[in-house]
Amino acid sequence: MNRAHGKLIVFYDGSCSTCIKDRRWYEKLAGKTGDSVEWLDITGRDEELRQQGVDPAKALRELHVKDDQGDIHREMDAYILLMSRVPVLKPLAWLISLPLIRSALAKFYHYWVERRLAARRALGG
Repeated sequence: MNRAHGKLIVFYDGSCSTCIKDRRWYEKLAGKTGDSVEWLDITGRDEELRQQGVDPAKALRELHVKDDQGDIHREMDAYILLMSRVPVLKPLAWLISLPLIRSALAKFYHYWVERRLAARRALGG
């Protein structure tokens, strides 16, 4: 199987309401294509993440996707891989793969995630 059609495992923060909404949005758009995507909630699974080669702290800050070859894709590469599976999202995957857009989006994404995590810490979570 190739990366465009094989099974993907998406590591996501199940304690993040926005992450859950994003997952539902993807599943809705993906339809049957979404059947080849397994969603793994990383909450409380630090040791399992380490065994799969994923740093738990980075897993909270960057999307991680494991392809059917066992390769881990992070950050924008993970989004591009995931979105390229869904016909309606393919143009967006192409767009975010462009160098200037990719780097700007990565900076914005990290800023947003750090704000979300800081807010969670402030609430004692």
